[in-house]
Amino acid sequence: MKNFEFKNPTKILFGKDQIQKLSQEIPQDTNILLLYGGGSIKKNGIYEQVKTALEGYNLEEFGGIPANPEYDVLMEALKVVKEKNITFMLAVGGGSVIDGVKFISAAALYDGEDPWNILVEKIMPEKGLPFGTVLTLPATGSEMNSASVITRSATKEKLAFSGPGVFPVFSVLDPSVVASIPERQIANGLADAFTHVLEQYMTYPIDALLQDRMAESVMQTLIEIAPAIMKDPSDYQAAANFMWSCTMALNGTIRVGVPTDWAIHMMGHELTALFGIDHARTLAIIAESHYTYNFESKKEKLAQYAERVWNITEGSIKEKAKAGNQKTIEFNQSLGIKTRLSDYTSNYKGAASEVARRFEERGVSGLGEHRNLTPADTEKIVEMAY
Repeated sequence: MKNFEFKNPTKILFGKDQIQKLSQEIPQDTNILLLYGGGSIKKNGIYEQVKTALEGYNLEEFGGIPANPEYDVLMEALKVVKEKNITFMLAVGGGSVIDGVKFISAAALYDGEDPWNILVEKIMPEKGLPFGTVLTLPATGSEMNSASVITRSATKEKLAFSGPGVFPVFSVLDPSVVASIPERQIANGLADAFTHVLEQYMTYPIDALLQDRMAESVMQTLIEIAPAIMKDPSDYQAAANFMWSCTMALNGTIRVGVPTDWAIHMMGHELTALFGIDHARTLAIIAESHYTYNFESKKEKLAQYAERVWNITEGSIKEKAKAGNQKTIEFNQSLGIKTRLSDYTSNYKGAASEVARRFEERGVSGLGEHRNLTPADTEKIVEMAY
C-alpha cells in the first residue's frame, strides 16, 4: 500500500426531510446565491422546500446551468456573485450544477485575468467561496469531493480541476428525490458510479486489501440495486443505497493508498466535447477497448474483479479477466446503455485521431496508472471503440 494523506471536510445530511435543516448549516447574516439547472427542481417540489428552509435569508437566484456545465454560463453567474456581494452559494442539482458551482467558487477568489486558466494550468485552489449542495441526481459523487469538470463549447473543450478549497461545506442527500429522475438519468448515474470505482480499482495488485474490498462492495451494491431502481425509482430503500453508493464511489475513500487510472474519463471527456454524448455513456464506450488494449497490465485485477464481483471462479487468470471485461459491457447494456461510438454518431470516423491530437496539443503524454499511455495509444483505444 502506498503512503497517503486523506481529509474530506464535507458534512453529509442524509435521509428524508433533511432539506429542512439548511438554516442550521448556513449563518443568518449570509448573502446566498441559489444555483440550479434547467428548472426540474421547480416541478418536483425541491425548489419550494429549499425556499421554505431559507425563508428570511438574503437570497439571489441563478438558473440554467446546463448538463456539462458551460464556461460562459458560469461566468455570468460569477458576475452575480461579485455584483451582489454573495458570501455563500447553494448548488441544488446533480453533478453538473455542483461542478459548475465549484468552478465559480474557485473563480470568485482567483486573482488572474482569465479564470479558464484554472483548468488549463491545472491550478488546485487552496481556498474558494463557501458553498453547500442539495443533491438531486446521484451519479458523480461531486457532492462529497473537490473535483469538477467544465465544458467550453466555443473551443469544444472539457477540462477538469480539483483542489482542497472547493469541497462542499455540506451536502444534503435525500433519496426521495430519486423518484422524479427519468430512467435515462438513473441509468447514467449507475454507469457513472460503477466506472468511478473501476478507475480506482482496475489497475494492478498492491496489497491494499481493505480498499479492494470496499471498492468491490460498492460495485456489488450497484449491481444488486440496479434492477430495482430502474424498475421503480420511488423505491426508497433502493434509492438510498443507490445514492450512497454513488457518493462512496468518488469521495476519496477507496482511492487512498492505491494506484488510479482515469484514462477512460480523459478519453470520454473528449467524446462529450466533440459529440455531446452523455458523460456516463462515453465511459461505457471507452471501457471495453481500454481494458482490452491494456489487458496484460490489468489482467490480475480483471480476474480478481471477475471472481469477487461476478462470482466467476472457473478458468485461468486470462480467461477470468476476459470474462470480467465482458461482464462490465453486459452490465452497461443491461441499463440500456449502448457501448460503441457508432451507436451515437455517424461522424465517428476521425474521432480517434482528433482525441490524440488534442492530447498532444495539451502536452498530455502519460495517461493510466503507469502514466505510459501516449496520445498514439489513446488513438488506438478510441478507434477500437468505434
